[in-house]
Amino acid sequence: MRKLSIIKELRSFLLLWSSQTVSELGTAMTDYALIIWVYERSGTASSVTMLTMCAFLPTILFRFLAGTFVDRKDKKRIMLITDLIAACGSLSILLLYSGAVLEVWHLYVINIILSFMNSFQVSASYVATSLLVPKKHYARVGALSGISGSVIAILAPALGSILLVFGGLRMVLIVDLTSFAVAFLTLLLIRIPKTPLEEKKEQESFWKSSQDGIRFLKDSKALLHLTLFIAVVNLFAKLGNDGMLAPYILGRTGNDQKILGLVQAFTSAGILMGSMLMMFRKPAKRKTRLIFITCAIILSGDLFLSVTEIPAIWCIAQFGTYAVAAIMNIHLNTLMREKVPITMQGRVFAAQDTLKNCTNPLGLFLGGILADYVFEPFMKTESTLQKPLSVLFGSESGSGIGLLFFIVGTLGMLISITRLRKKVYRVMDLPAEEKALENP
Repeated sequence: MRKLSIIKELRSFLLLWSSQTVSELGTAMTDYALIIWVYERSGTASSVTMLTMCAFLPTILFRFLAGTFVDRKDKKRIMLITDLIAACGSLSILLLYSGAVLEVWHLYVINIILSFMNSFQVSASYVATSLLVPKKHYARVGALSGISGSVIAILAPALGSILLVFGGLRMVLIVDLTSFAVAFLTLLLIRIPKTPLEEKKEQESFWKSSQDGIRFLKDSKALLHLTLFIAVVNLFAKLGNDGMLAPYILGRTGNDQKILGLVQAFTSAGILMGSMLMMFRKPAKRKTRLIFITCAIILSGDLFLSVTEIPAIWCIAQFGTYAVAAIMNIHLNTLMREKVPITMQGRVFAAQDTLKNCTNPLGLFLGGILADYVFEPFMKTESTLQKPLSVLFGSESGSGIGLLFFIVGTLGMLISITRLRKKVYRVMDLPAEEKALENP
């Protein structure tokens, strides 16, 4: 009976979530197929990296302004328009490919446009979820999002490969467009409530309103510090296994792609397990404390990866740390929804997301530079310091990245654990009534 009550309360969200998951699976299969097509066409890793960057950077750069726009406008309309433009992107690729005129640079341009629109879509979807879901279910819907993301990560390469074998890129794109139609038609049927800010006839200037997200974080000292902490964690993650896993494992195994695929599968399975666990458990009362503890555990995974060449241990480490990562992300997401007024969630979410993710490109760039020009050469050249380190990390290909993982994991754990003693965060875990007493 209780389950039926929960389903009834989440009916609109479940419709939105399930249809969007179908669409995201179609998009993920297309992304996978296009990476293969680009690599076969150009034969260079940089062309694939550029494709990823074109799909990544505009979202970060424009999300700050997108959040303001989303808070002032109809969320459903924004989601419909951005979904429609995304479908036009896939249709353009299909037409260019069918006409045998598709070039790699076409994909760069299309990805930039779609990434720009994605900054609006993500912000609108975030606020729409808060509008559709009762507060008591925030953690549960966060878990559902984690489940869908991990399932997509597992299924997209497999289904994309099957479609490529039997129908080629054209079939993948047709399936993607079909999945879009399902999501678009479902969204048309869902009623998403308006926020008070949407209904105001007189609004402050767009630029002034766009600064409200930064002002909110600045006034909420604990939330700002937490956001900056996550930015540091993201930097370490990209320097570590989140950004450098593929070159590390390929280096250690002599370019064995099957082992890399197995480890990546366990990574996705860990996210799925952590998300499913949160489906049946209430979120912790002291969420910030849990975030710091879980971040320390997540970064400890780099230590396990660095000191062994056994694939089974890599799989176990990735499964465990990413299960914990899913739990951490759900608590962080829930905390944001609880602490930020719904009329400001678009702007504050956009500001926070920009700040916490701005270190990702830096981490990816530094990780590649440090691995190729510092740590890998160092571990392959005998020296007084290299000899004892080689006992732990080896001296073959990948050993330098292993040393980088060890340093990143150790520093990240220390920073995470020391946050537990900082008083500035404690106000985040206080109930509303206790907080009022502390700040009369």
